[in-house]
Amino acid sequence: MTCVKASPQSLSDHGLPRGGPSPMKDILLHIDSYPDSTPPEAIDQAVRFAGAVGASLTALAVQVDLQAPGNWLADRLINLRGVCAEQEAKSLAACQEALRVFEGCLAKHKVGGEGRLTKADLYLVGNHVALQARTRDLCLVPMMDRLDGQRGIAEAIVFGSGRPVLLYRPGIADLLGGGLSTAVLAWDGSRTAARALADALPVLLKARQVRVLTVMNDKPEARSGIADDVLRHLKAHGIDAVVDEVDGSRRKTGEVFADYAAQHKSDLFVMGAYGRSRVREFILGGATEHMLHDPKVPLLLSH
Repeated sequence: MTCVKASPQSLSDHGLPRGGPSPMKDILLHIDSYPDSTPPEAIDQAVRFAGAVGASLTALAVQVDLQAPGNWLADRLINLRGVCAEQEAKSLAACQEALRVFEGCLAKHKVGGEGRLTKADLYLVGNHVALQARTRDLCLVPMMDRLDGQRGIAEAIVFGSGRPVLLYRPGIADLLGGGLSTAVLAWDGSRTAARALADALPVLLKARQVRVLTVMNDKPEARSGIADDVLRHLKAHGIDAVVDEVDGSRRKTGEVFADYAAQHKSDLFVMGAYGRSRVREFILGGATEHMLHDPKVPLLLSH
């Protein structure tokens, strides 16, 4: 395990307004290593984000354990054990290089943090990261391609850690690409929306504008005026927000979310994650599925 510590950089250096102490002090970053590794730009964005909210950042680089089955015929024909060992070594090298980049980013942005190297079964990486995320304020999960496997890891953390997850895509949904201009909170009055509101407060405090979105004619409880008390709560925390009620009777809620975020050039979209367990899989709600399928804005999910 490596550890590099430094004094956090002032928020103004990251293009965000200065503010009081933030309760978001302890953030986890998942670093992928197989089949492709987390790129340097994703690591740099995570470090800048941690510095912007005044948090310490731990990078968890996970080497995969392929656990080759004991099949003598496969070993004899294709050297299965040797192939698995080679891929594990490739994963380890990717972890080590990513942690080297991480240390450089910590020093560059003057952010406190540490890098950790660990190993987990290829099919249980998400569960492994979720266990580590349980004692963090937030878990960052960079996603480079919608088919790169990070979505499954994000889902495992959201539903298995009890902590919020921030999903972003460098080049498409940049984390703090231009500071934090507009943050959108999806509100339907549900328990998961309330959890997302509470989890996101430290970040919403840093946004220049906060908008609360309620999709009408979607759920019976999502009635006109339901977000008024959200405005009161945000005001109590020093946040002046605006509410928009959008008709969703002719469109899927996820489509309304995505279009609204694009229309208002949102830098962050906050929502509760809906899902139900089916053995070891999660069947996602429609809006959650839509937003996770091809995210165009950094997405903070809570469950």
